[in-house]
Amino acid sequence: MAIVALRAPLKDLAGGRSEVKVDGASVIDVLRALEAEHPRIVGWILDEQGRIRRHVNVFVNGELTREDAPLSADDRVQVLHSITGGTA
Repeated sequence: MAIVALRAPLKDLAGGRSEVKVDGASVIDVLRALEAEHPRIVGWILDEQGRIRRHVNVFVNGELTREDAPLSADDRVQVLHSITGGTA
């Protein structure tokens, strides 16, 4: 099982858990399983087509990765929303 690390607001939507163990062969499999286990997260990470939203970055073991990247049982997945903004 991969470990998915969550920060607010996703942590709050997962019942306050900052880490969740999830089965899946790839990043997208794990994220879909995460949504299935924690329905309040639906729409925050994956879009209507089931793809990772543009403003969401997913890292595996500290490296930015693609949604089709394979995972092994001891991998650590981090889901982070991009911070946007700037000065006027």
